Amino acid sequence: MAEPHVLSVDALLQRVETIFERAGVRRESAKAVAGVIVAGERDSCKSHGIYRIEGCLKVLAAGKVEPNAVPQLHDAGTSVIEVDAGGGFSNPAFHAARDLLAERTRANGIAALVIRDCLHFSALWHDVEALAEEGLASLSMCPSYSFVAPAGGTEQLLGTNPFAFGWPRPGGDPYVFDFATSVAARGEIELHRRAGTPIPEGWAIDRDGNPTTDPDAALDGAMLTFGGHKGSAISTMIELLAGAMLGEFMSKEALDFMGGTALLPRHGALVIALDPRTFAARSGRDPLAEGETLLTAIGAQGARLPSERRFAARRKAMRDGIALSEAELAQLDRFEKDGLAAVGA
Repeated sequence: MAEPHVLSVDALLQRVETIFERAGVRRESAKAVAGVIVAGERDSCKSHGIYRIEGCLKVLAAGKVEPNAVPQLHDAGTSVIEVDAGGGFSNPAFHAARDLLAERTRANGIAALVIRDCLHFSALWHDVEALAEEGLASLSMCPSYSFVAPAGGTEQLLGTNPFAFGWPRPGGDPYVFDFATSVAARGEIELHRRAGTPIPEGWAIDRDGNPTTDPDAALDGAMLTFGGHKGSAISTMIELLAGAMLGEFMSKEALDFMGGTALLPRHGALVIALDPRTFAARSGRDPLAEGETLLTAIGAQGARLPSERRFAARRKAMRDGIALSEAELAQLDRFEKDGLAAVGA
């Protein structure tokens, strides 16, 4: 077996930035997109790491994302801030509003960011971690494509509809969870398909509504929500809050707009930020200290907090670098050399 190739986080970041710039993406957007892709690889989130480069390039090649879009901030001075991504990537849009969102949240105790018309491919923990660095709690959510059957149903209707939460922890990594409301992220099924391995039972049904462990049949059929009717209800909530309420696409509309599942989706996104100190101001108690009481008690039982493995992987990668297979490195070389031609532009 070939030895893995190790790149520093900064070296990989520079390579991925270069790939997107050579594909025609404006420098600021290329930097934001590369940042979240490399962060996924750094944190051992392979389904949101360099695996995502090809999908982004395919959307660029198809002309379904605006490479030079400059996010437009709309601020009416209320607790709701809007950023129009202009058909560009979601990540530059979040960066454009991050500071104002934090400022408005500290002023009012709560504020929301609406991101409009964005190409969304990344995990949501980037958003809530960034706000936790500001001492804020937050929720982030968005629809996706209608890959998922509602509980009791057999046809694709809901998205994988990810949902993330972040809570600041003084002197340590924030408490963060980020998960699809489907049993697994669709990217995980795709990775099983590429590897030629079966998916776990309970992830999906085939086009006839029968349970399947065949990743090809799963991708042709429908994914399932976690927790049965509970996950289905949370997924529906996300469709309503991050789709219908914003006047943006819900998952079925996003799929219809792009004309199939071969390309990444365009839709909106919602981020809600909260200042714990504002909410606790009249209580006389320190909300972050109270939070630590709970979180340390969980750890004292031997239970693992969500994202602990991800943070451990991050520390290792920052120290030792990121290991890539020969095939992954060859793909980076091809993308860097051939640009959009590497995906059939």
